[in-house]
Amino acid sequence: MNIQIYGANKCFDTKKAERYFKERNIPYQWIDLHRYGMSKAVFEKAKACIDAEDMIDRKAKAYKSLYMDYIDERKRESTLFENPALFRTPIVRNGNAFTLGYCPEIWKEWT
Repeated sequence: MNIQIYGANKCFDTKKAERYFKERNIPYQWIDLHRYGMSKAVFEKAKACIDAEDMIDRKAKAYKSLYMDYIDERKRESTLFENPALFRTPIVRNGNAFTLGYCPEIWKEWT
């Protein structure tokens, strides 16, 4: 098991996800998604599990400043990838499996 948590420093659900794995002594790698983003390969794998539209945080400041409501659907995905501040967090990865948000019921199956 190789857990990666793509999260944000100020995200409550990211903190809960970290606590979940710490309490169970499951090693994980934490990646500041808003600072470092996500590689194209990882993003493509994540899209296979999670719809790109679901990954967009509609409450983020960047959502309004980038006028996401008015962007063509075909361009929204590339705009998301290019602007990590738009991602909902946490995105938790275990190999080719991904979850969005706090999902202990799914993580339990991974262990």
